[in-house]
Amino acid sequence: MAMKLNDLRDNAGSRLKSKRLGRGIGSGKGKTSGKGVKGQKAREGVALNGFEGGQLPIYRRLPKRGFNNIFRKEYAAVNVGAVAAAIESGRIDGTAPITEDTLRAAGLVRGGKVVGVRLLADGEIGKAITITVSGASAAAIAAVEQAGGTVTTTVAKREAPAA
Repeated sequence: MAMKLNDLRDNAGSRLKSKRLGRGIGSGKGKTSGKGVKGQKAREGVALNGFEGGQLPIYRRLPKRGFNNIFRKEYAAVNVGAVAAAIESGRIDGTAPITEDTLRAAGLVRGGKVVGVRLLADGEIGKAITITVSGASAAAIAAVEQAGGTVTTTVAKREAPAA
């Protein structure tokens, strides 16, 4: 037997009936409709977040601190040990040059907002690799070169301002 559109019903209990407010004292929600008596909270359009009864709110009493640079560049940190582990597991070909795209494809770099990759020195590497990244710490470069590899950085290192 085929089902007809007029036979369709919601599951029992899937839709709750809305509370009928202000419909007499016997309903339990009559007169003030569960809002107590008078005052701002009994009225419509209440927004009391952070309101302290006219006293200067805490978010205005505390001083502003710091600076948030909306133009900052985020770099993903990748450790030498993580690259070595990815080569051992076969996610990265150690004989071919390794780029940031290779690291992203291997799952070492996550997140859409990162502009580049910075190589850090945590872990050990035993293979000679050729890697091109945005930046690298001095210790990471030393670790890769000690294993017989090379590190190329694409972002020039900023000079410290002369005081």
